[in-house]
Amino acid sequence: MFVKINGERHYLWRAVDHEGEVLESFVTKTRDKKAALKSLKKTITRHGRPHILVIDQFRSYGAAMKDIGNADRQETGRWMNNRVENSHLPFRRRERAMLRFRRMRSLQKFVSVHASVFNHFNSERSLSSRSKFKMNRAAALDEWRALCAD
Repeated sequence: MFVKINGERHYLWRAVDHEGEVLESFVTKTRDKKAALKSLKKTITRHGRPHILVIDQFRSYGAAMKDIGNADRQETGRWMNNRVENSHLPFRRRERAMLRFRRMRSLQKFVSVHASVFNHFNSERSLSSRSKFKMNRAAALDEWRALCAD
């Protein structure tokens, strides 16, 4: 994902699980093998090795996957990474409301906090009844208030 900071293009690397929750976010100035390797290593150390890794067809991913030893676990396809592509929409909405970013450090802080808060409150509305949705939403809000009260 591309993000502009003071008119300069930066890259936001994100790891998303099978449910669409953002696991890891990482901001870099470059989009090469070194950055892909750093992002993948950070994600694997924190969340373990995945059974299948769906990535886009960018070459730096393939090179990084060969270095790590996950080349046999990667899958690429035209619409296979839709879960990742759709996960950046809430981020873009919030980014527009904030009138962009000024520093890479503030972007990194925002991305990590935004992902965890969004994952906490986002529940798929279409998968449950209205009463179940409201109950889950209230439970998430109570848990959030308890965390903020400490």
